Amino acid sequence: MITLAALSFPNIDPVAFSAGPLSIKWYGLSYMAGLILGWLYVRHLLSAPHLWKDKKAPFGLERVDDLLLYITLAVILGGRLGQVLLYEPGYYFANPVEILKTWRGGMSFHGALIGSAIAILLFARQFKVSARTVMDLCCAAVPFGLLFGRVANFINSEHWGRATDAAVGMVFPNGGPEPRHPSQLYEAALEGLVMLIIMRVVTHHMLGLKRPGFTAGVWLVWYAVARTICEFFREPEPIHALNIEPFTAGQLYSIPMLLLGLYFIATARREDAKEHLQT
Repeated sequence: MITLAALSFPNIDPVAFSAGPLSIKWYGLSYMAGLILGWLYVRHLLSAPHLWKDKKAPFGLERVDDLLLYITLAVILGGRLGQVLLYEPGYYFANPVEILKTWRGGMSFHGALIGSAIAILLFARQFKVSARTVMDLCCAAVPFGLLFGRVANFINSEHWGRATDAAVGMVFPNGGPEPRHPSQLYEAALEGLVMLIIMRVVTHHMLGLKRPGFTAGVWLVWYAVARTICEFFREPEPIHALNIEPFTAGQLYSIPMLLLGLYFIATARREDAKEHLQT
């Protein structure tokens, strides 16, 4: 198919606003928006007794602020270290000062996920709550962050798509002259909007929060599927050992997520069936 329209990148200023020497970038605002909306949504879920077993939330609203702090630190540290260790170790080890320059972008989702998992385990241990339940809450809320994060990737003109000969493509300022897939927007749609709808169905219609681990399992499975689809349109990370044609590192990193998600779903359903037999 011949490209009929090569859309120019809108060239959005990465700086949202500035005041003197202080500048606030869309990238940072996207993380802030995702975390704050997630915090509000977790409070909403905890305030809905009918979503929980025995109509009792696992912990009080006063603990949500603590959870936000744990997750914020995990996302920032895990995301950055993930980008360094999982995707571009050669570059960052040769230029260690660049590791600290988070405002330029370069955050790994899989790194943030690992960091968040550790933070959830620490939070659960500290406040004596079910780790699976905390995972369920975070997974129900995380689509907000994924949506805004992928839009920020688009604004930053990073993680753009493969060259395309489809009817419509976009020319990114640092992506060469050929039209490319705006894969960041594909990911914003599948990992953000579609995921939010799926999570809402799971928590409010399937009452998944009554089965610890079920909501997190569905989230893991859908993210793995969505990421795998989008990777076929996204330009692979350069010179990565796990870019094994026709697969990419992002797809291979998603396989453990898929398997873990299926395990969580199966064990949550098994525990639910066991409780029904005992009653």
